[in-house]
Amino acid sequence: MQKPPPRLFDRRLLRRRLARALEEGAPDFLIARAAEDLEDRLAAIKREFPRALDLGTPSAHFAQALTTPQRPAPLRGALTLGAKECGPRFVADEEALPFAPGSLDLVVSGLALQWVDDLPGVLTQVRRALAPDGLFLACMIGGVSLFELRQALIEAESEISGGASLRVSPFVDVRDLGGLLQRAGFALPVTDVDSFTLRYDSMLALCAELHRMGAGNALRARRPLARKALLRAAEIYAQKFSDPDGRVRATIEIIWLSGWAPHESQQKPLKPGSAQMRLEDAVKAAREGE
Repeated sequence: MQKPPPRLFDRRLLRRRLARALEEGAPDFLIARAAEDLEDRLAAIKREFPRALDLGTPSAHFAQALTTPQRPAPLRGALTLGAKECGPRFVADEEALPFAPGSLDLVVSGLALQWVDDLPGVLTQVRRALAPDGLFLACMIGGVSLFELRQALIEAESEISGGASLRVSPFVDVRDLGGLLQRAGFALPVTDVDSFTLRYDSMLALCAELHRMGAGNALRARRPLARKALLRAAEIYAQKFSDPDGRVRATIEIIWLSGWAPHESQQKPLKPGSAQMRLEDAVKAAREGE
């Protein structure tokens, strides 16, 4: 029997934090940015998706981006849902999808999958729920996001107490996601990164905003951080990652991933050995053509 994946995240705590963030009107600029990107990506696909699911997105931004005069509001399933939101919805755990095989045409997910313990399992379930030629399109926080905060906290805690705990969630690397999509059975997998930098008055201001978003440390193995270590981390952060005006930088990477449920109409790679020209000859011909 295959061993279950390790349980890294406290999902109950995460649910409470996200619910509070929705109730208190937390900053939504990250998910708003992602929703605009989602609209652009779907606009390039000349297809209708009558059976659509918004999976795990912690706000209504993706559902609103999907809803058009030609496309009805998608079904929404997430750990927590705002009381004022309308449309078909249900509380759902991304790791236990209640859908029959081939019952969906489109599954989207915004800034949620970085908090699942079993990402390969989620991708496999999504692939199973999609009908042939159905599309999966999602984004998640990944890569080197918040590496400045991670480094400052580790250095400060090691300096103060002689050891350090993991205080920023581990994020998946974009280079690994293509392989995970293929393993889950998706055709034509694609991944890309939207990388940008945010600026704050201090590390403490960054931490406060993460908590307002419900994005604080949700690891099961979390431990309280001594105030002395926190203040020292803020000093290290300012020393290493500040601009001339005194404000500090925070790197964010939003990784996009997409894949299709296999269908006979899709393009397929050529069989090995079927090429009619060597790569070297093709490059040479292209250069001569220029």
